Amino acid sequence: MGNVKEEFKKILSNKNTLTILIVLAGIIVLYAIYNNRVNQAVTLIKVPYAKVEITSRTQITAEMIGYTEIPKKIASSLGIVTNSISINGNYVKYGNTIPANSFFYSSIIVNFEEAIKTEFSDMKDGYTAYNLAVDIDSTYGNSIYTGNYVDLYVKAVDDNNKIIFGRLIEGIKVLAVLDSNGNDVFESSADDRSPRQMWFAVPDELYTLLKKTEYISGGIEVMPIPRNASYSSYDREPTIDSQYIENYILSKSINIGVDFQNSYVNQ
Repeated sequence: MGNVKEEFKKILSNKNTLTILIVLAGIIVLYAIYNNRVNQAVTLIKVPYAKVEITSRTQITAEMIGYTEIPKKIASSLGIVTNSISINGNYVKYGNTIPANSFFYSSIIVNFEEAIKTEFSDMKDGYTAYNLAVDIDSTYGNSIYTGNYVDLYVKAVDDNNKIIFGRLIEGIKVLAVLDSNGNDVFESSADDRSPRQMWFAVPDELYTLLKKTEYISGGIEVMPIPRNASYSSYDREPTIDSQYIENYILSKSINIGVDFQNSYVNQ
């Protein structure tokens, strides 16, 4: 036993031998790390996928789920759901669609309570949902999406037959774009849906102003105008941009308030 220890000490005291041992140990460690990463990259796991298109708020059943194999590392890095127990019986999040042959992603698989929520569910106090009639042209060929911030321009003809055109409200968020049946235009990749309603959440006073534009004799056209991507990159509050246009709209209507009611009673 003592001889073995002596021989071992001699080996460690030899710089050349020690260097070789360190290099060999480093190579072994690097190989182990490399081999582990390769195994992670090529190890296949069984994951569920959608056999058919599953639209917004649809309950997912076992018949809709197929299975395939993909590398484990890809599944974990992309947020792909790997366990069908987390899918079967749950729902597709509102405003989303899972195309046929697509994987299931954790961000759009929700329970029933979450599935029945819409953009209108979390509307702020003091805000009202406003509905603007649109078509394929006024939405720029369906290029205005839910969640985008747009500006609302108006066009009118004044009493002198002159055109009034300008931005009435800036920074207004699109809550939803619906077709004539009330279905979300963007929630299905299989159906060709034409936009008919664009919904916004606006402060109550702006809601009243916008509704007045619908009833003014001669008509005032309200147009959603899209902006670039950076315009929608942070939250905005809708604000009046043109005091002139606001005053024009107000001049064509009356405000039913306490003062008006009192003057009516005193007549």
